[in-house]
Formats: sequence, structure tokens, C-alpha cells
Amino acid sequence: MSLIRWNPTRDLAVFPSEISSLQRDLNRIFDSFVRGGLDEPGFINASWMPAVDVAEEDNQYVVKVELPGVNKDDVNISLESNVLTIRGEKKTEQQQKGKNYHRVERSFGAFHRSFTLPSTVKVDKIDAVFKDGILAVTMPKAEEAKPKQIEVKVK
Repeated sequence: MSLIRWNPTRDLAVFPSEISSLQRDLNRIFDSFVRGGLDEPGFINASWMPAVDVAEEDNQYVVKVELPGVNKDDVNISLESNVLTIRGEKKTEQQQKGKNYHRVERSFGAFHRSFTLPSTVKVDKIDAVFKDGILAVTMPKAEEAKPKQIEVKVK
């Protein structure tokens, strides 16, 4: 029986290309979730979900939803059991005859986003404004939820 000295650098010629290939595949999979699916075989088309910003200000909470290409009549906002739900649909454009599409990356379809609201929201004062493809939902805080300044006395 003869002993062969192991040389770790011998396998490195193949190793980087395998890692590179794996990294490309993983990036493609993660990108598919962000873009709403790949049009390549072997990938499941994920549903479209618009980007959302949720912010807390001194007097209110604000939810902003990016809805480019969505008609305001196709958006529905509801509140049930302290859960704010925004539903809608981005309808597909009719493909014109004579055009030969090579790639379509824009996502279409129904969506919904739900947010559990704090109990300190004045639900009767919630307001929604749709402008330039951005839906802004403002939810005022109740007085007891607003931050209070307490003066400290020094003796």
C-alpha cells in the first residue's frame, strides 16, 4: 500500500467555477422573488407584491404602497379586527398584434397586503390618498399614545 500526499490546491481548479455557478443560481432564485417570478422553465412564478413603507411619526402611522400602473378603482382598503388590508389588481395590458415580445418582466395580477394596527390608532380617522402611483394611508394616533414631555424638577 502506498501513501499519496494530499494536495488541497489540486481540486481548486474546478472548485471556483462550481461555486460561481451555484452563486448565479441562488441569485437568480432570490431575484425571482423580488421581481415576481422568472419566465424561465423550472421556476415557479411568484405572485406580485407591491413594495411598502411603514413609518411611525409623532402623531400618526403612515403606510405607503407603490402601485405604478394600477387604477385607483382597482384598489380596496378594509379594516377588520384591527387588521388593515390593502387589496387590488394590476391588470395586464393587451399585447398588440405585430409586436414580437422578447422579454416581459413587468408583473401583473392580484395582490393583498395586511398590517396589524396598534390599538392606539383612531380607526374612524384613517385617511387614504392615491397620487402618482403611490397609495398613502395615514392613521392618526390616539391622544394617550402620543409621546409626552415630562419636565424634571431639580431640588
